[in-house]
Amino acid sequence: MKKEIIRNLTADFESYSNRTENEIEFWFARDLQHLLGYSEWRNFTKVINKAKTSCETAEHHILDHFVEVNKTIDMPKGATKDITDLMLTRFACYLIAQNGDPKKEQIAFAQNYFAVQTRKFEIIEQRIKDWERLIARQKLTLSEKELSQLIYDRTWDERDFGIIRSRGDKALFGFSTSEMKSKLSIKPNRPLADFLPIITIKAKDFATEITIFNVKDKDIKTGQQISWEHIRNNKGVRKLLLERGIKPEELPAEEDVKKLERRVKTEDKKFLKKPEIL
Repeated sequence: MKKEIIRNLTADFESYSNRTENEIEFWFARDLQHLLGYSEWRNFTKVINKAKTSCETAEHHILDHFVEVNKTIDMPKGATKDITDLMLTRFACYLIAQNGDPKKEQIAFAQNYFAVQTRKFEIIEQRIKDWERLIARQKLTLSEKELSQLIYDRTWDERDFGIIRSRGDKALFGFSTSEMKSKLSIKPNRPLADFLPIITIKAKDFATEITIFNVKDKDIKTGQQISWEHIRNNKGVRKLLLERGIKPEELPAEEDVKKLERRVKTEDKKFLKKPEIL
């Protein structure tokens, strides 16, 4: 997610923040509906109901975080209309975001925005970067599992996947998997992808997805044919990266994904235990 987008979304969410007489921060559900990209209230209430269930599961009182209020809004020709709304604590907003559609950019932002206690832009930005890298790594794991199963179904040899993946790394980086681990000071027993920056994680995933598609579409059957297919796809992705001035083998290693995952989970657990009370 680009800095400009994060900055704009931060400004939008900040502008709809309210405070009670006791200086407790809250958002109105009708405002949050639009901030999260939901056009219809009835669809958004389904997400709110899921969030209430999550609130109960976390052993918090729903009424402490979801407070129903009545509003009068202006209608055409000077008429008015009474509608129901909700005052939502930061915790309630967090739960709503967690139960929303993660494909929505606003939801992805909100999941991290409401989980951060301090309002500093840099912290929000860093958490989103961590979250996006975690998602990319998880996606690569799923793609590699699918390719591994596909190879096994066609070759009946579990060793073939490791060999094919290593050849793919050689085509993508210009170095074998073990050489890249040595280059980045990664222990031999740890996965290379756990220390890669998000751009190369996504590059590996893209090449793997193309291999999966072509193996199925072209009905490729032997391990050797799948290996050549994977090599070609990784070379193609490497060519694209080089054309854009990116040399994947020269990018420095990043924080171990396992440590990053533990940190994000710890932050979420702390927030669940000590949310703001309305």
